[in-house]
Amino acid sequence: MARCSVCYRRCDIKEGGYGFCGVRTCRDGKVIPGNYGRITSIALDPIEKKPFSRFMPGSRIVSVGSYGCNLRCPFCQNYRISWSQEAEACKTDSVYVSPEKLAEIAEEQKENGNIGVAFTYNEPLISYEYVLDTAKLLKPKGLKTVLVTNGMADPSSVEELFSCVDAMNIDLKGFTDSYYEELLKGDRRMVMDFIGEAVKHCYVELTTLIIPGENDSEEEMAELSAWVGDLGPDIPLHISRFFPRFHMTDRDATPVEKVLRLKEVAEKNLRYVYTGNI
Repeated sequence: MARCSVCYRRCDIKEGGYGFCGVRTCRDGKVIPGNYGRITSIALDPIEKKPFSRFMPGSRIVSVGSYGCNLRCPFCQNYRISWSQEAEACKTDSVYVSPEKLAEIAEEQKENGNIGVAFTYNEPLISYEYVLDTAKLLKPKGLKTVLVTNGMADPSSVEELFSCVDAMNIDLKGFTDSYYEELLKGDRRMVMDFIGEAVKHCYVELTTLIIPGENDSEEEMAELSAWVGDLGPDIPLHISRFFPRFHMTDRDATPVEKVLRLKEVAEKNLRYVYTGNI
């Protein structure tokens, strides 16, 4: 048995077993990512789709995903690879792509406007070793490493990443402990600590999905944007509209007027605020 140190759960994992994320496993008494190099999705996407609004706009990036996640968001749009029963099938249906091969693919796609590799779709931090090994191969080729992440990782456990990653879009899903703990099964303070460390080392944009009746008050957005503003008023914030999906179909989509109003609230503290899904 060994203890995983990536996120706040500190899972004790039996030999051959898996942690809460369904990915970190114990082999020979050591915790490793069981999905290392196992790819479920790959595409050449516009950088704006990640979303990034101010990082190399107009470019494209090879986007890859694996399976597993250390949150349990009931509204997850990628639930089939993140945390549902269907994700179990991904362990056998995924394709192994070595860091060397992924770097080769990224270099080949330069002629199509590619600037690097974005680790996205599922949660990349639960297999940060693969991200790290690939990033070290991308840099000499003049290619960027990008993360789209929930940010729920102990900065001290993944600290080597910060010197290798060029940009991150991090979900700051809400600004109350109850929202994180009860709905998402996560830890807001750990996410905030991760964001606070990330902005010291790489380019960062943040995303908040607005769920009606959960994190949609003007007061919460004022507090969230004020905290981000203290880190840096130039940090872009994406405020996105929710649509019913997966296990959260008990409410309507977020009203467009609500998203636009929360944008106005956030703009009192931040210079760059964008809306999504409207």
